[in-house]
Amino acid sequence: MDVTSNLLEDWLILLHAPGVGPRTFADLLQHFPDPRAVRNARRAELAALGLDAAALDYLAAGQWPELDLDLEWLKHPENHALTLHDSRYPSLLREISDAPPVLFVRGSPDVLTMPQLAMVGSRNPTPGGAQTAHDFAAHLARAGLTITSGLALGIDAACHRGALAAQGLTIAVAGTGLDRVYPASHRDLAHAIVAQGALVSEFPPGTPPQPENFPRRNRLISALSLGTLVVEAALRSGSLITARHAVEQGREVFAIPGSIHNPLARGCHALIRQGAKLVETAADVIEELGALAHFNADAGAPIVSVSDPSSRLQDDPEYQKLFDCMDFAPISIDQLVERSGLTPEAVSSMLLIMELQGYVVTVAGGRYARAEK
Repeated sequence: MDVTSNLLEDWLILLHAPGVGPRTFADLLQHFPDPRAVRNARRAELAALGLDAAALDYLAAGQWPELDLDLEWLKHPENHALTLHDSRYPSLLREISDAPPVLFVRGSPDVLTMPQLAMVGSRNPTPGGAQTAHDFAAHLARAGLTITSGLALGIDAACHRGALAAQGLTIAVAGTGLDRVYPASHRDLAHAIVAQGALVSEFPPGTPPQPENFPRRNRLISALSLGTLVVEAALRSGSLITARHAVEQGREVFAIPGSIHNPLARGCHALIRQGAKLVETAADVIEELGALAHFNADAGAPIVSVSDPSSRLQDDPEYQKLFDCMDFAPISIDQLVERSGLTPEAVSSMLLIMELQGYVVTVAGGRYARAEK
């Protein structure tokens, strides 16, 4: 439980006050240094700032059953509550105008500061779409990106499972309190995510899966991430809401095209027509995000890099072997497989990482060559 002082209780009490959403909370913090000062303010002063009688009565009540539920949940060592004033609160999320005043986390809060890619799509994907989502997530997770999605059926689950299969990091943003898993069939998946990343929610414990919560949580999926990749989506879908949030938040938007006969490709095609980057390989995403992943989001914070600081060429003989099979003339993956004796999957994954580290470059025709370093 991350209660560094009893100030956290003041944040939680104000969070539960009727009618106090993220924007109202932010407005109050413009007038007061912290929620304790809000609670100590005169009723007339708070009323002048727009709080209604229900909120004022709640703050003055002296007993808050919801607070007791929060504090009970926070007793578990894996459970955390990060306030906007917490140094561990994700800096990208803090930038948006309606940032959650309190972020509930189950798992490792540290993973929230890692460079993330949001991956979203249909709850009822085609088998090929689900496999594409899984494979892209695996490749990108191996390359060092944390895969962020919404724990929903379909594409979301495939993305989480792909990252987990690659031994990468993944984050699930929930539309409920974190004392429950929705859908319930993803209970085991949620436990695996906690062990290899984090579950995140702006909703306090006890919040049920209400329909209005899920479009609201989509803005967090995009805000936490450097970009959003849409795998399969109909023209009217929550995935396009996430993409719209990404645009509004100044994030990159990517979309994977599909067959003109597939209705789940139409949302992706619409995004591409509107300016989203067309993605055919995981390298297309890395090409766009590679520079952004070195940004310094917080003054004084260490610069985050998606590449491993230790050279895999020195640490892993298989990487050196693959590199030795290349020269400055372009070569195909099939030729590299033949020369190295490695599997196509291994070669593809290793090339992504080597490209990210600056050892190889992609050239026309999906071929690779040594970079001029």
